[in-house]
This record gives sequence, C-alpha cells and structure tokens, in this order.
Amino acid sequence: MFNGGMATTSTEIELPDVEPAAFLALLKFLYSDEVQIGPETVMTTLYTAKKYAVPALEAHCVEFLKKNLRADNAFMLLTQARLFDEPQLASLCLENIDKNTADAITAEGFTDIDLDTLVAVLERDTLGIREVRLFGAVVRWSEAECQRQQLPVTPENKRKVLGKALALIRFPLMTIEEFAAGPAQSGILVDREVVSLFLHFTVNPKPRVDFIDRPRCCLRGKECSINRFQQVESRWGYSGTSDRIRFSVSKRIFVVGFGLYGSIHGPTDYQVNIQIIHTDSNTVLGQNDTGFSCDGSASTFRVMFKEPVEVLPSVNYTACATLKGPDSHYGTKGLRKVTHESPTTGAKTCFTFCYAAGNNNGTSVEDGQIPEVIFYT
Repeated sequence: MFNGGMATTSTEIELPDVEPAAFLALLKFLYSDEVQIGPETVMTTLYTAKKYAVPALEAHCVEFLKKNLRADNAFMLLTQARLFDEPQLASLCLENIDKNTADAITAEGFTDIDLDTLVAVLERDTLGIREVRLFGAVVRWSEAECQRQQLPVTPENKRKVLGKALALIRFPLMTIEEFAAGPAQSGILVDREVVSLFLHFTVNPKPRVDFIDRPRCCLRGKECSINRFQQVESRWGYSGTSDRIRFSVSKRIFVVGFGLYGSIHGPTDYQVNIQIIHTDSNTVLGQNDTGFSCDGSASTFRVMFKEPVEVLPSVNYTACATLKGPDSHYGTKGLRKVTHESPTTGAKTCFTFCYAAGNNNGTSVEDGQIPEVIFYT
C-alpha cells in the first residue's frame, strides 16, 4: 500500500471493508503487543487480522471467542468460524451445539445461519434433541430464509429453500403421534412421503423410506455390545408375554438397543416392543414399537431405541422385549456378570444380570431372550 511498484499515490488510503475500532486494535497490537478485544469488536478484528496476515492477533481473537462460547451464540459463532475458515473454533461450536442442542436452536442466531451451516448441523449423529423439536426449528429457519429471499412464506417455498436439508430430518425417529401432529400437516412433505412414513410407523415389514432412520446418539466413541449367553439353543415361544431381565452397570452408559434372537423356521419378520424400565419406580425410560427381519440363523438381530437411554451405575433396570412371531432360538449357559473392555482405552464396563420377578416368559439369567445389550460409554 505504501511501498513498491503498486504503492498508492494518493495522500489518503481508504479501507472501506475495515471497521475503525478493529483497525485501531490491529495498530495497537502491531506497535505495542496490546490486545484490545471486546464482544462488539472481536469479529471485525478477526477479519482485519486475517486480511493483513497477523496470525498472533488472529489467535487472540479465536481464544476470546472460545472463552465466550455459549449455547445462545454457538450458531452465530459457527457461521463466522466457517466464514473465516477457523476449523478449531467451528469444531468447538459444533460440540457445544451437540451438548446444548435444545438451547442452541431456540437462540436468536439459529434462524440467521446459511443453508450449508444448517446442513452441517443436521448431518450430525450427536445432536441431543428429539427429532420433532429439531423439525420445528428447521421450519422456523425456512420461514426466515423465505423472507431473506423475498419469497412468500408458503409450504412449497419452505421446502424449496430447505433443499437438501429436508432429507436430513430423521422423521422415522418420531412417534406416530408427533409425526401426525406436526410434519404430516406442515405441507412441507409431499403426499407420497407422508404416506410412506405412516406405513413405516404402522406396518411390518417396514417399507423403505427416503429419510434416515439411524438414531442420533448424543455421545462420543464407538458402539459397544455385550452378550450374556455362551450357547444358543431352540426353541423359545411367544404368547404376548414380555421377556424381561434385570441388570445394573458399573459406570454410566447409554443403551441404544438390544440384540434379539430370531426364528428357527427360516427367514421371517417379528413385531417387537422393547423397553428399559427403572425397576424401583417402574418408570419406562425408553421404548420403541418396531419390527425386525431375521434370516433363520442363530445370530442376534439388532432392535434399536429411537433415542439413547441413559443408564446410571448401581441402579436396577429391567430390559423388556415383547415379541410377536414364530418360535425362536434362545440363549443358555448365561453369565451373571459380563465385563466389556474398550480395545482403545482399556476402560471396563461391568454388567450384572438378575432374575426379573413376575411374568417374564421364562427369561432368566441362565436362559432366554435379550442376549445382547448395545450401548455407548
């Protein structure tokens, strides 16, 4: 700007894209190492530090933003972090959104984010919120986007501005009541999608839908599972009574599903209701009415909850599965204690199984159904 072949000849140099306070902060830092950053000036100072390639001041700005990151500004900072190519800050924002999803999506800045940022968030498996509430927030975003694009706020235009983001809403994770009361009546989904989702909720085997049905786990790490039986036999029958087994764990985990045995008569479909019950209060902590297909082998077949169920150490829980279908395989030579050791960290999670009193279809520690617990630590 001042020297060399491209130096200006004007007595004044105008910087139309730089705020005066941010430029003053840059000069103070260059000449005196003084860091003068506040909530009102940090973003403009970050822009200025990047423009004039002053990485030390840029680092101070990013550190200030990290210290002041909260649920109510996480989306605003995420947008800026992506805009300024600050991957570390963006990652911290996303982690904050994972942990405080409900608060973050109700904050004012959520409806101001761009479509790519919305997509980056909706793609995450780690959001901690019910899908129906996430859908409500996405509808609010679409209304704001329609106004930004000066489009009438109609269901058709909401769908149009959502674009690829709509396919990232996991409608199959909703209950049929949630879906019927909200998305089905929103006008954003086309009739074919509404019909296919209602069929998904009500019939077995479930038809394929165009939306992700994988649960969002507000967790880190890899999925783990334990099997409490050492041998598989046949046959186990069903007459409407639930198979139940009590268990407790040595550390806090999140149960995401069970492995269940399938038919001894070849490929077939089962209807099943799975539950985790807090034994002492008899409170249902998680459940899912669903189905699964089996191939006639003695393998276990995954049946998942719609949301992870938090299980605390030294508390009694009852795992419950109510199957409708033909006679199945079952497990024998059951173990009262099963320990899972993480192959990466070596951390151990110990499960203790106990007989569930009452009508339990014969399932016990030694024999029966519900061989596997699938969980995250």
